[in-house]
Amino acid sequence: MYVEGGGEGNQTKAAVREGFQRFLQDIVRAARSQKVRWQIVACGPRRAAFENFLLALDTHPDAFNVLLVDSEGPVNHGPKEHLKSRDGWNLPDISAEHYQLMAQIMEAWLVADRDALNRFYGQRFNANAIPRNPNVEQISKQDLESTLKEATRHTAKGEYHKIHHGPKILSQLDVSKVREAAAHCNRLFMTLTDRINRP
Repeated sequence: MYVEGGGEGNQTKAAVREGFQRFLQDIVRAARSQKVRWQIVACGPRRAAFENFLLALDTHPDAFNVLLVDSEGPVNHGPKEHLKSRDGWNLPDISAEHYQLMAQIMEAWLVADRDALNRFYGQRFNANAIPRNPNVEQISKQDLESTLKEATRHTAKGEYHKIHHGPKILSQLDVSKVREAAAHCNRLFMTLTDRINRP
């Protein structure tokens, strides 16, 4: 799975990889039980994730390669169509399940679990600043970024930082809450579970 995130540094990419590994631990366990080799590659910028994904399709043609990137806006079509129209990417003619989205950005998954945010930031975390929309994918990228900063501004850890805080919070989320609030997250879990369990 080729994931957007982690900036340009090896340490920050490693943190993103670890965050996703923990968030997807049920999938990881299922893969191991079926003796399926599993790897998450944190690629930094979304374009780099796309290019690494394309390379993997050529170099690992027998693997089930997955691209996971932010949608960067509302998703009005399937993920494949969204990436074609929004980014103008020339996508290989493979099934749509290879294309997965965090809608509208990964932070939507974080706000789906206020309890995890509260545990991470502790005292002076302002939960009231977080939008209460039960469908977190409807919250705009701009609102997610600004409200997370507002909610965390006065905490001991300081204002939310995508690279330094995001992966750590991701690793502590209640997956069931996120899947219920984010349809594309649920789609990712269903897709991976189906592929692992195929005979």
